Amino acid sequence: MKTEVVGTGSRGTRIVGSIALVLTALLLLFGLVLSPPEISQGDAVRLFYIHVPSAVVSLYIAFGVTLVGSVIYLKNGSVFWDLIAGAAAEVGVLFLGFALITGMLWGRPTWGTYWTWDPRITSTAISFVLFLGYLAVRRLDLDPVARSRRAAVLGIISFFNVIIVRFSVQIWRSLHQGTTLNPADTQMDNSMLFSFFLGMLAMVATFAWLLMHRFRLAWIEHQLEEDRLATAIAARRGEASTFNPGTI
Repeated sequence: MKTEVVGTGSRGTRIVGSIALVLTALLLLFGLVLSPPEISQGDAVRLFYIHVPSAVVSLYIAFGVTLVGSVIYLKNGSVFWDLIAGAAAEVGVLFLGFALITGMLWGRPTWGTYWTWDPRITSTAISFVLFLGYLAVRRLDLDPVARSRRAAVLGIISFFNVIIVRFSVQIWRSLHQGTTLNPADTQMDNSMLFSFFLGMLAMVATFAWLLMHRFRLAWIEHQLEEDRLATAIAARRGEASTFNPGTI
């Protein structure tokens, strides 16, 4: 049996990709041009529109999907949820790496340094390393079921650190700000607030677009792996059926 390899694009990915592109263009317009500089931070505040959304999408949405997918896989062995969990983690690591880099760039003009061992920053970096480890486990040369089960367990354990990231500012003394937005008490200019929500929408749409592509690629890889296994088993059976003890 051979699986026909197709591309990862579809009507759905094209629609979501177009939405992400439009939202990103609007974000650039409002974030870089139309929104005003902040009183104390100046133009450095423009990093806020991409730094915070990328962190939120990676930690709470992407890794949240990994958590849900891992739990469901351990419960019923669903290959779909296993692949969704892996795809979400891979895209989430990409977004979290971007959040760490933009955070460093933002920290230089606001804190005077690119990096400090602040509880929020440190715990976020730990999450980055943990989910890199999760992805490494998914690439181990093991039995596919055993590999997926180990990855699922690690995905669940790793998400506990996301909870630590969330409450790190409240638990320890931190340079990092607490709640990003308090609807009851926000001093943000309307255009700044709008730019932030554009950033959130753009990041969510981009995440969805990348997740769809990565999942489809993972599904193709899974099908090819099954085909290779079936071919190897068929070849081994063929060898066994033609084996002649008299030739030894």
